[in-house]
Amino acid sequence: MVKQVGGTDPGRVRQLWHLLEPLHAVLYYAPEVFEEAAELGYATEERWPSYFPYRAAPLGAVDAERVASAFYSFSPGMVAEHIDPAWKVASPEAVLRARVRGIDRAYRAMFGDRVDSPELAELVALLRRAAEAANTAGRPLAAANAGLDWPEAPHLQLWHAATILREHRGDGHIAALMVAGLDPVESLVSFAAIGAASVERFESRGWSSEEWESARDRLIDRGLVDADGAATDAGREVRRAVEQHTDRLATAPWDSLTAAELDRLVELLGEFWVAVLSSGLLPSETTLGIGKV
Repeated sequence: MVKQVGGTDPGRVRQLWHLLEPLHAVLYYAPEVFEEAAELGYATEERWPSYFPYRAAPLGAVDAERVASAFYSFSPGMVAEHIDPAWKVASPEAVLRARVRGIDRAYRAMFGDRVDSPELAELVALLRRAAEAANTAGRPLAAANAGLDWPEAPHLQLWHAATILREHRGDGHIAALMVAGLDPVESLVSFAAIGAASVERFESRGWSSEEWESARDRLIDRGLVDADGAATDAGREVRRAVEQHTDRLATAPWDSLTAAELDRLVELLGEFWVAVLSSGLLPSETTLGIGKV
């Protein structure tokens, strides 16, 4: 059993992830952000040409191998397809400026006058404390984002804090997958096996059918999935342990807030979470398994 590393209840930690993830994910779906990417010269017929530079830019002009390592579950071939030309289109510094402009416009469109509300200011004060309390050792994406300057506008601080905390959790999730002995493609096959999302949705990560089937065969040999690709009891237990480990590794930032402050944070996040979901920008099914695991 993994030892609890913080005092905040793991269920609360998971709830906060559910509330914050959509606030971060706007970056990859909002038309305003696509417009900024197009201005830089990125193709926008699909989201991937801008997704990779937008998410990787805090790391600097890194190559595809390093991005694939940090992103973990994407096919290295897919990463190379988009990262190899990315920094020839625009520098990481230009991409970082574009994503701030895009989020500024997207949040203003979704939140309206609430970008200047006292509730948002109160929310940001709490969320920033948690983000600044995050220990980023061994967490490359969290560290890269935490190393950026904080924007001045409260609504941009909201997005920045949400991004640090989601990447902090994501880095920890990769650690949990590695402890479970699940390589990048196995992590997706095992997740699909418990019904976190459809196999078709996971195909967006760029693995070939041969790579998927090979990973499934390895998991069959370990007794984690059956011949039809469904999780066995042992497979479900492994995925349960991964999620529990991820929650525990994501706990520390939230320990910087009292229980009453966490309750207030959840209350304040609610209306902004609803606004993002009501925008219709985010897909109904994602590879994160939110609400299903």
